[in-house]
Amino acid sequence: MRLLFSIGAVLVAGMFAGGDVAGIAAPGPKFEAPRTQPQRLAADKDAQSVDVELILAVDVSYSMDMDELAIQREGYAQAIQSKEFLQALKLGPNGRIAVTYFEWAASSDQKIIIPWRLIDGPETADAVAAEIMKTPIRRASRTSISGAINFAMPLFDEDPYRGLRRVIDISGDGPNNNGGPVTMARDAALEKGIVINGLPIMVKEPSYSTMDIDNLDLYYEDCVIGGPGSFVITIKERDKFKEAIRTKLLMEVAGRTPERPVMRVADKEPRVNCLIGEKIWSDRWGR
Repeated sequence: MRLLFSIGAVLVAGMFAGGDVAGIAAPGPKFEAPRTQPQRLAADKDAQSVDVELILAVDVSYSMDMDELAIQREGYAQAIQSKEFLQALKLGPNGRIAVTYFEWAASSDQKIIIPWRLIDGPETADAVAAEIMKTPIRRASRTSISGAINFAMPLFDEDPYRGLRRVIDISGDGPNNNGGPVTMARDAALEKGIVINGLPIMVKEPSYSTMDIDNLDLYYEDCVIGGPGSFVITIKERDKFKEAIRTKLLMEVAGRTPERPVMRVADKEPRVNCLIGEKIWSDRWGR
């Protein structure tokens, strides 16, 4: 089931429902444990266990202005340090998560800002937030959500930790217009048991120069997100940017969904052309 709701419909305090989101446990390495060290091996295995392996994939295409990029960075850093986030962290069976953060634009343009890091309390959360904030802000051309998903999938194999869930968190302000079709990348991720959530950014009116579309939230719902409990949180007001990011991270860390999400009834026909971004680019530039 996929969920779609705006930030105004979500209350950060007391928003989590009681049921767990179904997750995929990543297989550990295959080996035969020495009989003389069972306790040590069990301890090592527990030390590598986390509640979620979370990839934060953040759009830095030119359609994002510098102010938006700065607010976006601050939003992630402040959310990770927030009291609510640290409380949500404690709700999991392991009380810790693994996070990596990268920025993306074109299909060949992805830059890892934070390699895999363990967050298990205030000190590690502060360290990750500081890393996010100290990296210079950049912008780049084109928008390839498919490239971001394809880049993200192998990162799970490089993660030294093993999570009960694997989640790719995509934020962006426009449809895919570069690289392969976004639905193919999404479906490949779903086949691996990966959940994709979305944060469509709709704080500006769509314009010719930015190649935005006026129903980006529906595009993310129909074409980008997927997997058990996947959801979209839409940002339509600039002053709600940081609140939306915090809400999204709380839900992903705790593995919960809001008690009263604004859910859509599945349509028989897709509401959005998942190749709309490619069509706009082709119509404008003839390629």
